[in-house]
Amino acid sequence: MYLCVLNQRYVNMSLELYKEVLRMVLPDALLDYFDLVDVQFRAIPANERLGLESGEVIFYLDELDDFRCKEEGHTYRPNGFYEASRVKDFPLRDKRVTLIIRRRRWVDEQTGKSVGNKYSITTEGTRHTLEFAAFLKETFGYVPDRGLFT
Repeated sequence: MYLCVLNQRYVNMSLELYKEVLRMVLPDALLDYFDLVDVQFRAIPANERLGLESGEVIFYLDELDDFRCKEEGHTYRPNGFYEASRVKDFPLRDKRVTLIIRRRRWVDEQTGKSVGNKYSITTEGTRHTLEFAAFLKETFGYVPDRGLFT
């Protein structure tokens, strides 16, 4: 019995540590609304490299099942996901970082329209996270589409 309690405490502590590390790596508050469902690593062939990057880390995130934009008197039913968005974020070590984000979709049963939560994850006109685009603009004076960091 005591061993089970210790193991559960270790699992809880490990899960909390894991979440704290993810919060340092991923954009601010992203884990408040999305679950990390997969991580993949991809090598970048030498002829495709633009700088020192050796690979890419791809984080797959699915929105939590929590529709927050409800209108009074309307009912909603889940209806899968919108098409996934690819978003570029700060590199990690010598790896590019891409976030594959799937937002949930609901159907408003009164109107038949698809609805979903709105998020400010990217800078308008880019596929970069807010913080990454601000860094690129501060560094280069503009946000490049392709280059050493993107």
